[in-house]
Amino acid sequence: MSTTLTQAELAVLQSPLSNDCRVLYLLGLRPTANTASTATAPIDYKFLLSLLNGEQKDLPYQRGRQINSLLKQLELVGLVVFPEALDLEHSINGKALLLPLINNAQSIFDALHKSHFAISAAWKPNKDLFLEMASLLGIIDTEYDDNEVGEFISYWLGRPGTILSEFQWTQKFAHNIKHKRLAAGYSPVRKVGNQQVKVAAGIEADDNARKLVEKYATSTKKN
Repeated sequence: MSTTLTQAELAVLQSPLSNDCRVLYLLGLRPTANTASTATAPIDYKFLLSLLNGEQKDLPYQRGRQINSLLKQLELVGLVVFPEALDLEHSINGKALLLPLINNAQSIFDALHKSHFAISAAWKPNKDLFLEMASLLGIIDTEYDDNEVGEFISYWLGRPGTILSEFQWTQKFAHNIKHKRLAAGYSPVRKVGNQQVKVAAGIEADDNARKLVEKYATSTKKN
């Protein structure tokens, strides 16, 4: 564990962010995180609720979903990444998160936090950062095309009030790619025996067609 914040962390923590999010990150998540793997200690709702409530008698934080809401905000600014298996609609008590900016190896991306802007039609994701995010998010096929970039830009052009850093825009794009592929049931590999091989959709379709023809050919002969 390193107690010194990286420049990337400082840049994000000094940007518009609720103080509760800062407390959660600086005192609840970072102190016990592994700087090599970037993984946090298992989430402990009871501890985090107590930390956020402090000495406030009205106890504004009482449920795990309130912690999840703050974690979602930390994700949006790039301080937290959720492993693919985690779903914030449910309890993540006992689960570990990733803090991608705590590793000094991330310093190559420090400059991507320095300027904030609304998205433009000419925007492109940072390729190196996208690959890093894809690895953290479990995106196997890291290829994307101009149509996917265009759809992303088109969506955010309609929300000109959203001002983010280059790091945050690329991170959002990576999450967008992940969610689109999961929604479509995309699976770039299939397990065959002990090996994983890419599925050739055309070959699979031809094989299914062949089986269908054989089925009806057999049926016709019987008739």
